[in-house]
Amino acid sequence: MKKLLAILSIVALSGSIYAGCGVKVAVAGELSGYDKEKKELTVGTEKVTLDASAKIVDADGKEVKIEDLVGKKVTVSTDKHTKKGEEVKADKA
Repeated sequence: MKKLLAILSIVALSGSIYAGCGVKVAVAGELSGYDKEKKELTVGTEKVTLDASAKIVDADGKEVKIEDLVGKKVTVSTDKHTKKGEEVKADKA
């Protein structure tokens, strides 16, 4: 019985290892380029790869295509650990 309880507690606690911490890092600047094949943005001098479920919005919060934001100032919210962009938001002019 002790072994069963030990195994169950190990399994229950091991799931928390895979939970992300949720820390986001903002990358801000002018969106100067977008590589559609690699899903890679060039913001200022940094390159940011977009997450598969990335949300692209304009300054009003409406969803737009990433191509519409090229040449504009944007803020990209990236995950601290994976470094992938999860949200791209246009800055107000």
